[in-house]
Order: sequence, then C-alpha cells, then structure tokens
Amino acid sequence: MQETKKRLVCIISVIAVFMIAAVFVLLKTGVFSFPGGKTVKAADLMEGIYPSAVHVDGQITDYSAAVSDFSIRLFSESYNKCGAGENALVSPISVLLALSMTANGAQGETLTQMEDVLGMKTGELNDFAYLYSHLLEDRPDYAGELDIANSIWFKDDPDFEVNKDFLQINADYYDASVYSSHFDTSAVKTINNWVSKKTKGMIPTVIDEISDDALMFLINALAFDAEWNNIYKEDQVRDDLFLTALNEQKKVSFLYNTENIYLEDGNAVGFMKYYKAKRYAFAALLPNEGIHPGDYLNDLDGDHLSEILKNAETCEVRTSMPKFKTEYSVEMSEILGNMGMARPFDMFLAEFYNMGICRDPNRNNLFIGSVLHKTYIAVDEKGTKAGAATVVRMDGGTSAPMEKPKPKEVYLTRPFIYMLIDVEANIPLFIGVMNDPGAK
Repeated sequence: MQETKKRLVCIISVIAVFMIAAVFVLLKTGVFSFPGGKTVKAADLMEGIYPSAVHVDGQITDYSAAVSDFSIRLFSESYNKCGAGENALVSPISVLLALSMTANGAQGETLTQMEDVLGMKTGELNDFAYLYSHLLEDRPDYAGELDIANSIWFKDDPDFEVNKDFLQINADYYDASVYSSHFDTSAVKTINNWVSKKTKGMIPTVIDEISDDALMFLINALAFDAEWNNIYKEDQVRDDLFLTALNEQKKVSFLYNTENIYLEDGNAVGFMKYYKAKRYAFAALLPNEGIHPGDYLNDLDGDHLSEILKNAETCEVRTSMPKFKTEYSVEMSEILGNMGMARPFDMFLAEFYNMGICRDPNRNNLFIGSVLHKTYIAVDEKGTKAGAATVVRMDGGTSAPMEKPKPKEVYLTRPFIYMLIDVEANIPLFIGVMNDPGAK
C-alpha cells in the first residue's frame, strides 16, 4: 500500500513538472488563447519587442491645430463621396493613429506624401500618439469614457521579413500589440474578435476576408462611452418633425434642454453639451438656412474650428436635437489619394522599406492595399456610445445687475454637423453629419 502511494506521488509529480514546462513553452513561444476561442501565435518577432520609456517634450495642445485641420479635411473629403441624404460619421483620430503607425515604415516620396496629408512629420505624429495615450492613462477620473488600442498583424510567411525597428517604434509610441498567424478564415474571426472587444462590441466585424496579397494589417480601435453631465429627464423627450436632406418630413424623438455654451461663426449656430467628467463634449453646428452641410464643411479648416470653440459664448441656449443611431463604413483609398496621398497606394512606387522585406519574386513592393474605416454612434437621453476601427492593409502584390439677455435658440430640426470633442486636447474624436435621424 505504501509503495503504491509512493508511485502515485511520483506520477503526479512528473505530470506537474510536465504541465509547468508546457506552460513555460507556451509563454515563451507566445501561444495564447484569444477572445472567441481562437488561438493566436505571437511570432518570434515579439522576442525583445517591449514598449520602452521614451521622452517627449511639449504638451498635447501643441498638436491640436494640426490634428483638427487633418480631421476637417478628412471628413469633408469623405462627406463629398456620400450619397444624397446619407448620414456620415468618421473618427479622424482613429484614421490618424492607424496611418501614423504605417508611416513609420515609409521612406522617400511615400513618407513625404503621408506627412503632408497627416499634417505632421513622423516624429511629431509619434509624439502626439504617445502624449495622447498617456494623457488618458494619467487621468483616472476619465477612465472608461475613451479607450484606444492599436495592433499589428503579420502573415506567417517565410518570404516576409519584418523590420524589428519598425515594431519597436510602434510598441514604444503606440503600445501596439503584435500578432502573427496564417491569414486564413480563422484569422478573419480572430481579428474581428479583437476589434469587437476593443470597441466594446460596437464594431463587431471589420473585415470579411483576407486576400492572398495581404501581408500585414495595422489596426486602431476606439471606444467612447459617456453619460451626459446633465441627463435628459422624461419630460424633456418628445416627438417632433425633422426635415431631412431629401426634403422629407419625419417624426422622430427629440431631446430638449437649456444649455449654456453657444457657438456661432456667421454661417452656422450651435451649442456644446458636456459629458459627465467634462473632459469631452458634444458639439453641434447648424448651418444657416440655404447652406448645405457639405458646403459649410468645404469652407471649414482646423484653425476655423479652433476659433469657433475658443470664442464660445457662455449664455442661455434653448436646444433640441434628435435621438439617433447610425453606422458608417468607408474605404478611404480614393479619399486619401484626393488629399495628396497617392504614392503609398501604388504597388510599383510605394516605399515601405522600413517596414519589412518580401523576398517572394512574384510579389511587388509593400504598398497600402486599402484603408477600411468603420464607425458607430448612438445618442440618447442618457449619453453617447461611439466606436471606430481603422484597418490599414499592407499588400505585397499586386457684475452690476443687468437686464437678462434673450436666450439663444438652436433647434436641430434639419441636417446638422456634430462632433465629439476632447475639450482638454481641443481635438475632434468623431465628426458626423446627420441628414436623416430616422434612417436605418
């Protein structure tokens, strides 16, 4: 009996040692479970690639004008591609971060065009990304309202060698996770699961398939979820008519309130409404009668937007806005090309030599195959939920008492422009046009 117990203890010990060794091997090779039950293997590329401390001078507001200007140009160009009466929504910060990671792999005229369109040099883009992520981390009172995540995914291909310096800089400044797997149907689900998790389920799928040409994905995911500082009460919600961009009268549910921040620039009026911690605000601009939102946007730039926000007037503003929910998806290759970023999409001229080397003689140089952008927003009496994902696919292939002033009035009963503003950084996180709140 005693001998049997000794043998049993010995067997259990051997099994325990084997299990510990197995766990060590899994950790060493980077194999781990991922949401959705799929297994992802982090390639040897991750060995020695950890975010390291970097020093960045300056403040986040040093970059506000450039970020705002890119935001307005990007959305204006995107909106010009929309169909008549279509609702549009873009997260410029998501697009900026995904393309900034990509720019770290570019050289020559390719890099020049990317920097010109993004409005900053690569070093400045990296500094902005680092400062902005740490601005979020250093303010726990804003926790949960805005979450940003970045990742880089590589095809497990023996002919593709990735530049570790490229990985390191994106780990340092963007805290980008790096994954490698066979780009098959299971990888589609795994990538979508990652995006869904990072956007709190608001963007459940971002890619439908992976083409044979795809070698890499650089992804930014963003989730915004915040309550109003003053939640609308039941008696502040009632139905009214909205005149759509197609001149159709639709009965929709409106939110009524009196706010205290008024916006005006001669061609539009608007208001701002804070979210709970007052770090973020919803800003609406209603172009004057006869001015289409697209025409107004074409005359707007970052400096002008900053002036509107800086010159906001504190006064009583009677407001209404429709409750709405909208999703938007756009492939941005043509949009970015029209903005001046054409070479990065050219399979023969693109210069992403800092990103990696493809030794397959049947493939061309690395180039951007697509920039897919998806967004979601829901605005109701409690607050706002918004999500965005941007996927850059790299291919190799092809005092004295005064009389009380009359209250201002801003009733959003026809097409209007709206933004989610980071008040502290003074940059727009989302920009949209609401042409039809009743659209499905």
